[in-house]
Amino acid sequence: MSTIDSNLQVVRTRIVIAARAAGREPDEIALLAVSKTFAAATVHAAHAAGQSEFGESYVQEGVEKIALLSALPLIWHFIGPIQSNKTRSIAEHFDWVHSVAREKIALRLAQARPPGKGPLNICLQVNVSGEASKSGVAPEEVWPLAVAVRTLPRLRLRGLMAVPEPSDDIALQRRRFRGLRLLLEKLNASGFGLDTLSMGMSQDLEAAIMEGATIVRVGTAIFGERSKA
Repeated sequence: MSTIDSNLQVVRTRIVIAARAAGREPDEIALLAVSKTFAAATVHAAHAAGQSEFGESYVQEGVEKIALLSALPLIWHFIGPIQSNKTRSIAEHFDWVHSVAREKIALRLAQARPPGKGPLNICLQVNVSGEASKSGVAPEEVWPLAVAVRTLPRLRLRGLMAVPEPSDDIALQRRRFRGLRLLLEKLNASGFGLDTLSMGMSQDLEAAIMEGATIVRVGTAIFGERSKA
């Protein structure tokens, strides 16, 4: 068994245990393997171990991997900050975008999405911890952004995403994730019909699952530490 295969099994077991502890079904939670900075061969190995959804944060790197692995039935998620001049590449190559925080970016994605590819799945990134250095829309600005995005053609608004500040405090982790869930519930109470909470990573996926995560984004626990070079 390869290291990636073994690591995937460990992460999947963590998801199952956390889901059952939360009174949820494990298949309610999708595992997104964050493959940024790792080679296409590494993604291929993860696919061989049963993983089909991968997350990238750098547009050029992600597009190159998508091309190299086009023969595989993979689902690609863009999870990094979005520059205006990169929206066309994202819209043309990815299946999901988790990091929309401005109406302008959503509009450009909608305009660039090829009609033949079907709607681009969108999550709005929310800055739930209020850090100045963090990307994402402020919680009080989620409503108008969601209203704007759901009217755009060739996009499908699916839910919300957050990257809270790193913390070993389980109570704080859960509080941040709970805030995102409550925002989603508020939108759904007004008829949005959202189904996705993208939250939780290698260090805090259990807390995220306890608070309703439907996608956990895991990189280090699957692929190992990234090179600092």
